[in-house]
Amino acid sequence: MQADAPRSICLLRLSALGDVTHVLPLVRTLRDGFPGAALTWIIGKGERRLLDGLPAVRFVEYDKRSGLAGMRAVRNALGQRFDALLQLQVSARANLLSAFVPARRRIGYDRARSKEGHGLFVSERIPDRPGIHVLDAIGSFCEPLGLVRDRVAWDLPVPEEAHAWARAQWPDDGRRVLMISPCSSHALRNWRAERYAALADHATSRGWRIVLCGGRSELERATGDAIVAAMAQRDGALDLIGKDTLKQLPALLARADLLVTPDSGPMHIANAMGTRVLGLHAATNPQRSGPYSDRRFCVDRYDDAARRYRGRPAAELKWGTRIEADGVMDLVTVDDAVAAFERYRALAAG
Repeated sequence: MQADAPRSICLLRLSALGDVTHVLPLVRTLRDGFPGAALTWIIGKGERRLLDGLPAVRFVEYDKRSGLAGMRAVRNALGQRFDALLQLQVSARANLLSAFVPARRRIGYDRARSKEGHGLFVSERIPDRPGIHVLDAIGSFCEPLGLVRDRVAWDLPVPEEAHAWARAQWPDDGRRVLMISPCSSHALRNWRAERYAALADHATSRGWRIVLCGGRSELERATGDAIVAAMAQRDGALDLIGKDTLKQLPALLARADLLVTPDSGPMHIANAMGTRVLGLHAATNPQRSGPYSDRRFCVDRYDDAARRYRGRPAAELKWGTRIEADGVMDLVTVDDAVAAFERYRALAAG
């Protein structure tokens, strides 16, 4: 390790599932560039469950409900002063929590990406590169430390028993699998159940197996029920909503040929596992927050949404603007999704 290399680095990124997935390539770069450095990651409880087992990283959990008392508990659990803090989240809560992290260097986002008083809690900033994907912005946090991320590797830790569970859910009979993860944590990003059903019927008519996945919330359960009820060939759908754990979810997504989902955590977990994604975008820009590796099968109605709900083209909006308005996802039609599905089929056949 170079003489001036940091010996201890703290990463602060609490949530959400998709965003912590975006941090994994940065962790790989730090491990490779500073093999002797101790890495600590301050993270949320659910996100910790997803990433548990990540090599050479010590996790310190912060419960968002614990307020200032929880922040003091984090400081006590850290038990050290770090050579560098990478402040990877700009929410007011995360910014305040960062003040409880003793660090010699405090590295944050460029001014264009800062908000909620972020600049008050950092002393250095990453390079200002407009128009880049969230993962690339996070990846550039290694640059003030003297590294350059030259590859993207997720290394999402998935135990063999999780893969075994996923393999047991349906037979390997040669049928391709369209997996539907219908809900985002942002309700206004969600697509209508009857439109998912229409896409599922189209895929079924092409000989595909339909698998539904999702969490245990009432919304996800109700959405899954509505999709199955609206399908003309509902008996062919395998409904796994609420049946997997956070460790089993990546293994489940890895068994799909194609995942259809709005901008959501499963989108980015599937991408990390090598599964292609039919992303449904109107509320968010797929060039910023779509599946990182391959966006060819995304439906992109973000510019239409900008013109309708903001009165100007997407190119004139601040990068990262969300258009989470009532009805915005209705801009994504069934024909759009079917066309994206057929693009994937054509590629797979070739």
